[in-house]
Amino acid sequence: MKYIKEILPYVVILMVVVLLRSYIITPVQVDGKSMLPTLQDNEVLILKKYDRNFDRFRIVVLDYEKERLIKRIIGLPGEHIAYRDNKLYVNGTLTEENFTHEETYDFDIKDLGYDVIPENHYLVLGDNRVNSLDGRIFGPVDKKHLKGIVDFSLFPFSSFGNIK
Repeated sequence: MKYIKEILPYVVILMVVVLLRSYIITPVQVDGKSMLPTLQDNEVLILKKYDRNFDRFRIVVLDYEKERLIKRIIGLPGEHIAYRDNKLYVNGTLTEENFTHEETYDFDIKDLGYDVIPENHYLVLGDNRVNSLDGRIFGPVDKKHLKGIVDFSLFPFSSFGNIK
């Protein structure tokens, strides 16, 4: 009985950590340069699994062919998305982007065979538009493949804090 009392706190701590990482938050690491200049290769971020508020311009983690990718939401369900002359058009209306990104070559969601983004799907792009495996290649992403939002950087310490 005494042995159980001694290990019980450790078991409880282990269970809390497992539950926390499984359902609430977990660290993720940027792999590659597709989100430059916003995120750096090997930067460590906090993935908020509980945050399912997938608004335009939020940065998300998604599963794509057994890989975890970090991208930015550009298009929402039911929208027609196009880029012309490095400018974003949502349903034909010029939309100001509030972040820095590389040049975006002309693109239209129709190039992928869609008039609009399907229900429960999102168009995601990397900020380094000339070097990014993103929705322009693999199309809109089903909501079930979005793992959550990242908006906080842990490491390197020079980037510690909220992601701008």
